[in-house]
Amino acid sequence: MSLFRIISFVLFMAASSVMAQEKPWYQSINMRGYVQARYNRLLETNPNLGCEQCDASWGEGGGFMLRRVRLIFSGQLNDRIYFYLQPDFASSAQGGLHFGQLRDAYFDLGLDSKNEFRLRIGQSKVPFGFENMQSSQNRLPLDRADGTNSALRNERDLGVFFYWAPQEKRKLFADLIARGLKGSGDYGVFAFGVYNGQTANNPEGNKGMHVVSRFSYPFEVGDQIVEAGLQGYTGRYIISQDRISEGVSVDADRDYLDQRVAASFVLYPQPFGIQAEYNIGRGPEYDGLQQAIDTKSLSGGYVTLSYMTRLKNQILIPFTRLQQYKGGKKHEQDARSYDVKELELGVEWQPSKYFELVAMYTMSSRRYEDQQLPDNLQTGNLLRLQAQLNF
Repeated sequence: MSLFRIISFVLFMAASSVMAQEKPWYQSINMRGYVQARYNRLLETNPNLGCEQCDASWGEGGGFMLRRVRLIFSGQLNDRIYFYLQPDFASSAQGGLHFGQLRDAYFDLGLDSKNEFRLRIGQSKVPFGFENMQSSQNRLPLDRADGTNSALRNERDLGVFFYWAPQEKRKLFADLIARGLKGSGDYGVFAFGVYNGQTANNPEGNKGMHVVSRFSYPFEVGDQIVEAGLQGYTGRYIISQDRISEGVSVDADRDYLDQRVAASFVLYPQPFGIQAEYNIGRGPEYDGLQQAIDTKSLSGGYVTLSYMTRLKNQILIPFTRLQQYKGGKKHEQDARSYDVKELELGVEWQPSKYFELVAMYTMSSRRYEDQQLPDNLQTGNLLRLQAQLNF
């Protein structure tokens, strides 16, 4: 063998060895994101109708709004360590707009070579509900339904969560997103975790932890894909002193039972789709007669019907959602009491994977009451528009 061939062989083997090594961490980082711009006041019939948790640009004083401006950084640093960081630059604070605020900051630790068993540590979505898990980038209605979303402001909290799903189910979760079928993402077939219980970006208020568990199983039936789920959580919630109006009586230490159970059902749109959830539970709620915050029963849910039509490279999805909720919202002023009935008719148009336009007509009846808003029933209709950029 000639000296040239020997040197070439040695160089080839050395290069192969280097390529087999792990990439530097900074070469494993991916970046993506989306921007949502809205206008809610077309055909508006009641400027006093609002929804604090839904969209701050509803009603009087509203106008064009950036609802979300998200940048997502993520990466598989090695075979068992994954990280995810998501800030949002459309938050409001002290009357101003477009402040940056943390949404997600967590890392996953794979407990086996296939990462079927994982621990998620940090601030992330609490595994409760399907629509709560579903990204706003993928959801059809512009806001999450009151019934299930009232469980957690921003759907997130600080904690440690265990997830399990076999490889074939993890692949199916990913395929549902990649195929544009409005999936929720990979939050495991089974989840169990503990978290602070004060909702995202808030310090812990007591020594006790909330406990949550979720089972959600997708499966194929012929050409259709169905997912059914059960979930629940329990804990004690501390109402912040600055969220209590003068003259409102509260329990000692402002400490209230906070627990729910929910059922979910999804038929993915191929082409007809159904998404439905319902939850019941107990939590803090304002009582106008007693001028106090008491632990009360709550219940509510929704059903969304959709039909996906593909027109060459474009996608058109008409949809309708009916929702109802009766109960408190623990994170709002005085654990504000709600009685909501709402019907929405909409259509999502995707001329490109980079751009979406949604038009949605909302017919709403909302009774939401606290110490400063007694006997407050607002009804009305409005046409809502959203343009979304995906990158």
